[in-house]
Amino acid sequence: MESSILTVPRLEKIPGLVHGFGRRDFGLAGLRRVAAGHRAEVVLLDQIHSDFVRVISKAPSAKLSGDALATGTAGLILAVKTADCLPILIADGQGRAVAAVHAGWRGTARGIAGWAALTLVQEFGLNPAGLIAALGPSIGASCYEVGEDVRREFIDAGSGEEFFRPRPGRPGKYLLDLAAANAAHLEAAGVRRANIIRDGRCTHCRPEFHSYRRDRDARRRLYNFIGLVQGPGPDRMTA
Repeated sequence: MESSILTVPRLEKIPGLVHGFGRRDFGLAGLRRVAAGHRAEVVLLDQIHSDFVRVISKAPSAKLSGDALATGTAGLILAVKTADCLPILIADGQGRAVAAVHAGWRGTARGIAGWAALTLVQEFGLNPAGLIAALGPSIGASCYEVGEDVRREFIDAGSGEEFFRPRPGRPGKYLLDLAAANAAHLEAAGVRRANIIRDGRCTHCRPEFHSYRRDRDARRRLYNFIGLVQGPGPDRMTA
């Protein structure tokens, strides 16, 4: 279990919080074992590459559509699936509320990370400066090639073009720094820069992670999760 999940020391220190960024050998069965060990329920979204943030107080009877989940209720494990997109786990430093975010380029252009942070602030009365945001493994800035259409959508959405650099030898192609863009949106929402933790591992370069761009396999995804629990489970996960 330890080798299958990456955890963040800052989040591990928050009482009653469990979290992890899954490697390729951590699938849905592993996620369900984590939830069962904490007597919690897994909540997954029908991810649609949007900026929709769903706030829940109990496990929904049907799968919700959107790309971020937020809750202040213990007993729920919020999970997002990725395979090059950026997973973001956000928690209040005192363990009062959490959010899980799936940030592809479309959601990033629309500022989904910032919306998730603001949702925690507005729904649960939190101070944004007290939020901790962990950005997990995703396709890196040296590998994520996109076209002019993506760059234009960022500009039109007011997300800026500073996260793009021209790809040498590839006219009309750019390299997008997905993590930098989301970190900037979190900071704009009031999250302190010192509380934004970037993992930096590239899913495209490292075979321990699923990568759609590398493998072209739409069936395989990484599972990333965060939740508030009533008490400790049978095992403590470490990085």
